[in-house]
Amino acid sequence: MPFYVHAQDRPGVGTELLDLAEAHWSYMDRFADRLILRGPTLSDDGAEHTGSVHVVNVADRDDAERFATEEPYWLAGLYRHVTAVRAVVLLQREPAQGSLTSEAPTTLITGRWSPEPRDVGDNDPQLGVRPDSRLSFVAVLVDDDQSHTTGVVSVVSALPDEALRIVQPFADRLTGEPVALTAQRWRRGGRS
Repeated sequence: MPFYVHAQDRPGVGTELLDLAEAHWSYMDRFADRLILRGPTLSDDGAEHTGSVHVVNVADRDDAERFATEEPYWLAGLYRHVTAVRAVVLLQREPAQGSLTSEAPTTLITGRWSPEPRDVGDNDPQLGVRPDSRLSFVAVLVDDDQSHTTGVVSVVSALPDEALRIVQPFADRLTGEPVALTAQRWRRGGRS
């Protein structure tokens, strides 16, 4: 089952992150066949690492918590906060050719809300007949029994303001009212 794992960097850890990068990548390599999405969140200008995002397919919440707390950056105290939330992946597109090395901006959009009942049948919220081609990933965050939605996470190939406009209508449909969303610069991660 997929879990969205988000870690926020402790302020001022840039050099320490670089020193442990190989340990981090080696740890993530152990999960390579289970990582659905991975990469760092970035400062507004895209220059500084501010956190890490992983969507990992594991057996249960205990495995998700273990994935988060055995990660080398966490063990070294470089993260100030880590969350792990069950996710239902609605859209996952492979990155476009060359997008892993391009300078094109990518934004992570997240939103959290009070639990809303979810129809766990075949009627998962639809992204629209033709979701915007700049959307490469969308997951609904859910409680552990998947009976309620608790948020959304998406990746959009656009600057933050435009990315928010792309995701907002879908997020609002999930709860039936306007949802507060957060936009952060993001970059697909992993070994080059």
